[in-house]
Amino acid sequence: MEERPVIYLYTDGAASGNPGPAGFGVVLKCAGREKEISGGFALSTNNRMELLAVIVGLEAIKWENARVEVYSDSSYVVKAINEGWLGKWQAKGWAKVKNPDLWQRFLPLYNKHRVQFHWLKGHAGHPENERCDQLATAAYRQAGLPQDTGYIKTKEICQKTTEYLWE
Repeated sequence: MEERPVIYLYTDGAASGNPGPAGFGVVLKCAGREKEISGGFALSTNNRMELLAVIVGLEAIKWENARVEVYSDSSYVVKAINEGWLGKWQAKGWAKVKNPDLWQRFLPLYNKHRVQFHWLKGHAGHPENERCDQLATAAYRQAGLPQDTGYIKTKEICQKTTEYLWE
């Protein structure tokens, strides 16, 4: 069986305020072809967008068991994988984890492929990272952005928990 080429996935997230209007940018490269994807929300966080960029990029891959090299400037995302945080969060039933909705969406995609994560220094002139940043920033500047329901739901749960703890 012939090995398919490696897919290179570059990602970035951005938020104007944290939380604030937020967006993500993705550049996929494989065998001389390139695809860009972006989107935004009226209110979210930078970390949610960093993770969502990876998710959307992996969702765009139609092959099974693809070799994917992910390049991100998010220590949050890269360390969660490379340092084993994700496995620990899952083993603890996602208790006290930020963005559990996104991590649970990410996990089956990650397990579907052979994925390696690489950290890039942000805003350091890496062409694909800079392009992802441009896509993310342009995305959150659009009018009429949808709500990030996952962010809103998580925020409401945290507020209720806080109110309960202090009542």
